[in-house]
Amino acid sequence: MFEPYVDDPGNRGLPTALMTPPARMEELLRGAAQAQIQPAIHAIGDRAVAEVLDLYTRVGGNDPASFRFRIEHAQHVRAEDFARFGKLGVVASMQPYHAIDDGRWAEKRIGSGRARTSYAWRSMLKAGAPLAFGSDWPVAPLNPLLGIYAAVTRATLDGKHPGGWNPEERLTVEEALRAYTQGSAYAAFEEKEKGIIAPGKIADLVVLAQDLFSIPPERIKEARVALTILRGKVVY
Repeated sequence: MFEPYVDDPGNRGLPTALMTPPARMEELLRGAAQAQIQPAIHAIGDRAVAEVLDLYTRVGGNDPASFRFRIEHAQHVRAEDFARFGKLGVVASMQPYHAIDDGRWAEKRIGSGRARTSYAWRSMLKAGAPLAFGSDWPVAPLNPLLGIYAAVTRATLDGKHPGGWNPEERLTVEEALRAYTQGSAYAAFEEKEKGIIAPGKIADLVVLAQDLFSIPPERIKEARVALTILRGKVVY
C-alpha cells in the first residue's frame, strides 16, 4: 500500500519476490510479450496496482490494449489510476464476492477514504476498463450467482449494509452478467467462441429457475439452475 494500514501503522504490506525489484517482473513481462503469452498479475494493494500499471505502460509500447494485460483482483485502487486502466485497456479481473465478505472489516484496516475506491466496479466501467468477473475459488465460493448478487447489492455478509457498502459502486444485473460472460471471454481472447448466445458460439449455457431481471436483487443469491448445456449437450 502507499500508506500504512490504519490498524497497523508500521505496515504497508510486502511485494512478492518477483517484484523485488520491479525490473525483475518487467524482464519477465517482456519475455512473455515476445512469446505471445498473455500476462495476468495478481495485485491487491493500491501501490501494487499502480506499479503493475507502470510496468504494463512500459512494456505495452504504442498499443498496450492489444496485449489485454490483466490485473487479478485490482481491489484497492487510487482514484487517479482508474483512467489508466481504460487508457491502457488493462483488464480488471475482479471477484465481486470479496466486497461483501471483506466489507465487514476492510475500513478498520484501510480507512473509509481508501475503502471508497476499493472493489470499485462502477468506477472501472466509467473509466472504460474491460471488466471480467470470476470467483477466486477456493478462496471464495465458486457459485457465480453469489458473485452477481454481490455486484448488484454490495450487501455485506454481516447484514450491516443492506443498501450496499459504498453503494455508488453497485452494478446493474445486466452489467454484472456481462462481466461474467462477455467480459471473461474477452479477457481470455475467446470472444469469438463464447461470451454471448449466438450462432456459431460454443453452447455452454445455464437456464435459471428465476429471472434475475425481475426478482428483487436480494433474492439473486437464492436462484437455482434448472438446466445446464455443455457444448450443446444437456448435462443437467
